[in-house]
Amino acid sequence: MDERYDPKTIEPKWQQDWERRNLYLTREDPGRPKFYVLEMFPYPSGAGLSVGHLHNYVPCDVVGRYKRMAGFNVLHPMGWDAFGLPAENEALLKQSHPAETVPRYAANFKRQLITSGCAYDWTREINSSSPEYYKWTQWFFLLLYKRGLAYRALGSQWWCDKCRTILANEQVVNGCCWRHTDTPVSKKDLEQWYIRITAYADRLLDDLEDIDWPEPIKLMQRNWIGRSEGAELAFPVTGHPGREVRFFTTRPDTVFGVSFMVLAPEHPLVAEITTPENRAAVEEYVSQARRQSEIERMSTVKEKTGVFTGAYARNLFTNKDIPIWIADYVLMGYGTGAIMAAPGEDQRDYEFARKYGLEIPRVTAPEDGSPTPEDRAFTEHGVAINSGFLDGMKTADAIKAVCRYAEDKRIGKPTVTYRMRDWLISRQRYWGAPIPMIYCKGACGIVAVPEEQLPVRLPAMKEYQPSGTGRSPLANVPEFVNTTCPKCGGPAERETDTLDGFACSSWYFLRFASPHEDKAPFDRKAVDYWLPVDLYVGGAEHAVMHLLYARMWTKVMYDAGMLGFKEPFPVLRNQGMVWAADGQKMSKSKGNVVTPDAMIEKYGADALRLWELFMGPFDEPTNWNEDGVAATERYLGRVWTMVRRYVEAGAPEGNPGAETLKRAHKTIRTVTDHIERLRFNTAVAALMDQLNYLARLKPEEAGRFAIESYVLMLAPMAPHMCEEMWRALGHDASIHLEPWPRFDPELTREETATVVVQINGKVRDRLEVAIGTPEDEIRAMALSSGNVKKYLGGKTPRKVIYVPNKLLSIVA
Repeated sequence: MDERYDPKTIEPKWQQDWERRNLYLTREDPGRPKFYVLEMFPYPSGAGLSVGHLHNYVPCDVVGRYKRMAGFNVLHPMGWDAFGLPAENEALLKQSHPAETVPRYAANFKRQLITSGCAYDWTREINSSSPEYYKWTQWFFLLLYKRGLAYRALGSQWWCDKCRTILANEQVVNGCCWRHTDTPVSKKDLEQWYIRITAYADRLLDDLEDIDWPEPIKLMQRNWIGRSEGAELAFPVTGHPGREVRFFTTRPDTVFGVSFMVLAPEHPLVAEITTPENRAAVEEYVSQARRQSEIERMSTVKEKTGVFTGAYARNLFTNKDIPIWIADYVLMGYGTGAIMAAPGEDQRDYEFARKYGLEIPRVTAPEDGSPTPEDRAFTEHGVAINSGFLDGMKTADAIKAVCRYAEDKRIGKPTVTYRMRDWLISRQRYWGAPIPMIYCKGACGIVAVPEEQLPVRLPAMKEYQPSGTGRSPLANVPEFVNTTCPKCGGPAERETDTLDGFACSSWYFLRFASPHEDKAPFDRKAVDYWLPVDLYVGGAEHAVMHLLYARMWTKVMYDAGMLGFKEPFPVLRNQGMVWAADGQKMSKSKGNVVTPDAMIEKYGADALRLWELFMGPFDEPTNWNEDGVAATERYLGRVWTMVRRYVEAGAPEGNPGAETLKRAHKTIRTVTDHIERLRFNTAVAALMDQLNYLARLKPEEAGRFAIESYVLMLAPMAPHMCEEMWRALGHDASIHLEPWPRFDPELTREETATVVVQINGKVRDRLEVAIGTPEDEIRAMALSSGNVKKYLGGKTPRKVIYVPNKLLSIVA
């Protein structure tokens, strides 16, 4: 071994060797369990990878390498989410073409991952913009269409002027496009294709209970789905025979307190019932509301505004006419686009009523008989008052009574509503999978492209810029648009919109099981073996888009008999964000991006990998600190020196003492446990602690087991250096094919314990005792301790609580 580790020589050498040997080819050896680890596949950008990206890829690589050594068949693939707005926008910015930039950017990403030592099976690489892939994305769209889950409808949709395309509700953030946070969105009416994800709302909600995901992600999905139970009721519009305001409420027990109604500004009744003297104010308000996002309109801190339409509705429970207003906090997409306002029991309605001088009846009182608050709404459940036949009923009983009454009188019914809307999947952009639908100019109407004609290929276009007219650039390619009807053979036109990029990522995890299958989207036998994914890792920002869509598509495939499981990702983990050293997000415009290339050139890939693992808990945010890479480089230098000294001494079997053996076995136990639990930083800390011990020993005192088990444990984290050291230790085969070291439980058992002694809740002493020492002996030791005597001050303990081997608590 050389005196010092030289990463610039050794790392490329082993990367080439591993590639030549196909070392990381996915194997399906009989008798071994399987493990499928997958990161959310990236879209390849011109900026390349940053050290922040590696905080996802390196830990997953460690898991894959560890599982392979632990005896698993491991599937750890990589591919490119190459279709969609991000790739097209970047190509436009560079005045290039996505068909040219995407392959170049993907090749750069691949190079960076290889030089970072990531062990992907590159024979399974996929690219969502290749016809071999998007053929099956189109096939899945047709599956949804055949099952009544894809449909076309006219709708008022979010429009981004910079993207020049429609956006899904999930892609509007704080009133702006999710890709252009400085660009407010507006509304545009277009015929669009939708996926009926609402048909799966209950299952998407209920099945969250069966998966191991971070609770904040589950909560985000629950809130986005927004299931609400209540009643749908209808009040007739006074002076407009046959017209009624139909509304949903989760508190039908408060109907006797409804003193006004509020419609969404987009509600179709608004134009019809608004009186002439109120029309100008109403139309101006509607125009303003259409320029705001749903999140802005629903903000709890936003001041409530509204306009009176001049019309009234009849409250069928009080037989009073109540005014009908419009307000932007009511959304057309939630429930019916209308609400009853019970200001005595709803704080938002209370604030609105106070602002505009509307009546505030009180119809619910606290159960304990205390007075109803005068300065706010009483929003808790209680007892009905001033409510006719409901008086005296508890809230839960009153809700049921109103539902029964409404059904009997045929003015309403119990109902469940959802906040989530159907997934708008049309995009008026070029770089995406063409939607495989045809419009016959004869009598056939909308016709699906026959499966044997897939893929509908994306035509080459030199001028692919979005038009901004509401039509895709594909509309300007006559040879693409003009076709024949598959049913009647007559003239027809193709759909010119393309599929949202999230369609591609809704099934890619299945394709990795058999990426070269050309007769079906995947080989069922391969999917049955590898799926579902055992560990899925990615950012929390995908909670209500990719993760929700992929779950829905999986359930559709399950219902179609294509899959034997309902959830694609039973275990999900989110990596923490890596901020720049200045605490800001890494950005080329800010000049604070740190690339793996720069760190590898300066310190080597293994040092960079170690810092990615050691910089903090995997799932917590942290700031980048280059000093940490320098520190892990020094640590690796110390490991190299320890092994070199051992090799130069002839790599003796040695005669390690009992303490050395115990420490070796305890370290194996700790590192194994912490990798399993993704506690990479503490796994590295345990190895550092063990190095401090081993480095003090002579080679024969350390012995082969302690040295080799150490190198084996470090191998998933620092694969290049450990491969080099393993060969120097006299082995011919790759260290990455070696079995993971095992520990002897007998040698990891602790013989002593530290018992903390508390007096009245404060720590006053610590006792080192043999494991299993009887409680009376522990108590006697404590009471004879000088510190304990001092703080007891001659008092006799009133109570003593003992937690075996941990704590003795004295109450004096």
